[in-house]
Amino acid sequence: MSLLIFLMALGMFITSNLYAEPSDATLVQAVMCESIENFQPANPAVVFSISQGEVFCFSNFDPVIKKTHIFHKWYKKDKLIFTMRLTLSPPKWSSFSRIQLRNADKGPWRVEILDDNDTRLQTLRFSMVN
Repeated sequence: MSLLIFLMALGMFITSNLYAEPSDATLVQAVMCESIENFQPANPAVVFSISQGEVFCFSNFDPVIKKTHIFHKWYKKDKLIFTMRLTLSPPKWSSFSRIQLRNADKGPWRVEILDDNDTRLQTLRFSMVN
């Protein structure tokens, strides 16, 4: 009986993967950084000083099959602060979002990068300090 259940579960797994939608873009790099220079992340880090004034989330996609959207969702602790919708265009594309820093922004943060189907591609965790 357990062999039959295993085979049925395996069949459902294979069938669901056969019909899974391929992604319109492949994430090849994602980092938090102090700035963007020449379309590249500058000074990547996981701890940032509030005195910097801003922090960037950089994401690079290659290939991009067709024009699509991704989302950078910024969380302070576990509270969603804002969502940035970014457009990607073929054949490859880099994008970024940023946050202006205030003294009240100290503590743990994360940015979730999601595709147009709300699939999480990556989570970047970082902290804001004095």
